[in-house]
Amino acid sequence: MAKPTGFMEFGRETPQRRPVGQRVHDWLEVYEDFPTDALRQQAARCMDCGIPFCHQGCPLGNIIPDWNDLVYRDKWHEAIERLHATNNFPEFTGRLCPAPCEAACVLGINSDPVTIKQVELTIIEHAYREGWIAPEPPRQRTGKSVAVIGSGPAGLAAAQQLARAGHAVTVFERDDRVGGLLRYGIPDFKMQKEFIDRRLRQMEAEGVEFRTSVNVGEDIDARDLLQQFDAVCLTGGATHARDLEVPGRDLQGVYLAMEYLPLQNRRNAGDEIPEGQFISAKDKRVVILGGGDTGADCLGTAIRQGATEVQQYELLPRPPDSRPSDTPWPTWPNIYRVSSAHEEGGVRDYSILTKSLSGEGGVLKKLHAVRVEFVPEDGRQVMREVPGSEFEVEVDLLLLAMGFLGPQRPGMLEQLGVRLTERGNVWADENRMTSVPGVFTAGDMTRGQSLIVWAIAEGRTAARGIDAYLMESSALPAPL
Repeated sequence: MAKPTGFMEFGRETPQRRPVGQRVHDWLEVYEDFPTDALRQQAARCMDCGIPFCHQGCPLGNIIPDWNDLVYRDKWHEAIERLHATNNFPEFTGRLCPAPCEAACVLGINSDPVTIKQVELTIIEHAYREGWIAPEPPRQRTGKSVAVIGSGPAGLAAAQQLARAGHAVTVFERDDRVGGLLRYGIPDFKMQKEFIDRRLRQMEAEGVEFRTSVNVGEDIDARDLLQQFDAVCLTGGATHARDLEVPGRDLQGVYLAMEYLPLQNRRNAGDEIPEGQFISAKDKRVVILGGGDTGADCLGTAIRQGATEVQQYELLPRPPDSRPSDTPWPTWPNIYRVSSAHEEGGVRDYSILTKSLSGEGGVLKKLHAVRVEFVPEDGRQVMREVPGSEFEVEVDLLLLAMGFLGPQRPGMLEQLGVRLTERGNVWADENRMTSVPGVFTAGDMTRGQSLIVWAIAEGRTAARGIDAYLMESSALPAPL
């Protein structure tokens, strides 16, 4: 296993982020290159731990110790083959996944875990530079056709697996470009869109057809697809955003995160957006509600746009700095994390409940809030307002990044009549088939808001289920 004493000889190292004063003036990715020799040392830290809990931590079941060993031994071609055996898009997960595998690393029990995510990213980028990433069209076609609705990571993973199995795959995307949240929800400073485009070129060469600017449920009746295709896979995501239901919500200057973020991505892609339609933080006092990744994406975007000040509020208490007892190893710990955007500016504050908004002439001017505390009551934590803690803050732009409530029901889901779970997600069996025969689902549409690595895992599992449905058996691998 790599170097048996590597974990004792080398400390954890990760790539450096570009200087804040430099990166906030562009939209390029924030990380600098990581030297190959340093990376091989990091791969050498992977222990011969007997039971690699990183497999459990990764929803894809990535064979992490194997490709760590191969990288250390400078066997890069074998490493990318082992990585691609379980993950269609390591260039996406290597940039965007929060790395639950590292939280489950055995070395992390009493030391810093292996830098698994960086090894993964370096393997795929090395493979692209060497020209090893080529189309893998099927040896023969099955004559079966599948419609995939939604082109986020779940839809793309399902589409690629099904195309390689020999099926004719058509991906429908309601936006004008393919990629879903990868394209319009993730800022370029986290992932530049050229990495999506190069993978799409591979998929097109493998036979996948992409149809953009087609909103299934509006432009096309979803029931018609059941007549045109042998199977349908729903991968439209959990796009029903949680809104802020307080007085003043209708004031000008209040926007959902997914109204705000895509516009900057479109401009970066060269689209001309009139100033009257563009949402900018330039010279504005910005407040972001929501302390998660989407809130951090809004923060980094607002800083680059030239906001005068940015404050990010979270309803829940500030997480602890180290792993708490209620999330022991190898579970994902709820700890305080500092993203690249948080390094760039802004103020983070916790345990804040927004009570109302006020303005002048229909334009937002102030946010009125109160601090809260969470106290035990009947075996659960109950939120209470702290007496006398009311405050107000002047704000010109309020961005709502408070998560999502599940898939949008009007249109496609109502037309198909699929069964929903108690939480409003699309119900599916173990093969990811919905209550409607021949209709499958994957990703956030069935899981609810989740991680990119889960979306890819769901897509691969749905592809296997569809292949077996069409062909009575399937040789496609599936992690779930």
